Amino acid sequence: MADTTGNTQDIGAKDGPGTRPSRSSWRHIGPGIVVAATGVGAGDLVATLIAGSNFGYTLLWAAVVGCLVKISLAEACGRWHLSTGRTLFDGWAALGPWTTWFFAVYAVIWGFVYGAAAMSSSALPLQALFPSVMDLEYWGIACGLVGLVFVWFNKYAVFEKVMTVLVGVMFVVTVYLAFRVTPNLGDAFAGLLPVLPDAEDSILNTLGLIGGVGGTITLAAYGYWVNAKGWTGSGWMKVMRLDNRVAYITTGIFVVAMLFVGAELLHSANIAISGGDQGLIQLGDILEDRYGATTGTLFLVGFFAASFTSLIGVWHGVSLMFADFLARQRGERQARADELASGRRERSWTFRAYLLWLTFPPMILLFQGEPFRLIIIYGVLGAAFMPFLALTLLWLLNSSRTPREWRNGYLSNGMLTVAGLLFLVLAVKQIWDQPWSEFF
Repeated sequence: MADTTGNTQDIGAKDGPGTRPSRSSWRHIGPGIVVAATGVGAGDLVATLIAGSNFGYTLLWAAVVGCLVKISLAEACGRWHLSTGRTLFDGWAALGPWTTWFFAVYAVIWGFVYGAAAMSSSALPLQALFPSVMDLEYWGIACGLVGLVFVWFNKYAVFEKVMTVLVGVMFVVTVYLAFRVTPNLGDAFAGLLPVLPDAEDSILNTLGLIGGVGGTITLAAYGYWVNAKGWTGSGWMKVMRLDNRVAYITTGIFVVAMLFVGAELLHSANIAISGGDQGLIQLGDILEDRYGATTGTLFLVGFFAASFTSLIGVWHGVSLMFADFLARQRGERQARADELASGRRERSWTFRAYLLWLTFPPMILLFQGEPFRLIIIYGVLGAAFMPFLALTLLWLLNSSRTPREWRNGYLSNGMLTVAGLLFLVLAVKQIWDQPWSEFF
């Protein structure tokens, strides 16, 4: 993204010797690929697919706006880490104890439910590819264990390389499918005009698509991955911004490609698919019937890449955040970025404890189903996180906690305000839609 602070000076947190890149270069990028891969999971792809199925190309502009909103949020996270030398959780803790309580409850409940969802999502395409090998639950356990072992024994550098390979698989598959369905480019360009579909709840559907383009806790993890890469001072700011742009251009390509598939393959033929990950299994069957077994198989491989990158991305990124949270609770009053750059956080018992929490307790849900009340709480906390992130970043980056030269400019303030209000509306809707009468 462009410099949203409105400043050109390269000043901020002091850089150690040799930490400042000579220039912004493509060879430095990496954390952006990781956040793009983690943020765009199977759920995001199917939501965009359904939007294309229901409305054709009409909401293409909303997908593009969603990418711009996330660019601003991720840039703000990275700018906080690089300009202050402190982690995002350290910034949250400075706003009051309520942030600590919110994150603690969120991390425990969200991690428990998400762990099961991620394992199940990764298992679905594997079971479809190898139907006679074992049941879905055991595929899920296998995916969780592979993710655990991989993140446990590898440092960030290896993690980034594997994520990059899987993103390459996702890119090839989604772009191939977009060309295979032969999109109507005239209608696609018309879809860039901000028009609402003529349907019930069109405004909320549009806001949901904008908010759903790769928008999860992994946006907050971006700053942690920036530091884990070894970027620890404001000298890396231009590189981080290039990296962030690459992240959401990549995300935009995934989303636009799936919207093309939904518009051409499903909308034109008036084919409906179910929500959730099962919708992608249905799409695989449709692609196989229309274009042959090779295309159907290729799609399932891409489906697995999208799901498994989200799994290992959360296993790594949110575990880093949790380790940082506990380190501060144990008395490290300044949670510093150089701790992340050294790799010590990835080897800590707190990092590995959260890894275990994401992997083993959720396996119970694979066999017993999701506990109703816990799912409602999970939905409420998940809905609240994105407005929490946007509004706290707005607070931190306009305060004296951030060096003056790296505080928000008009553009960044405008984008973060829009993001905060957008996610606040979506949070209220999601909380309102929960079946509270059945909760009590």
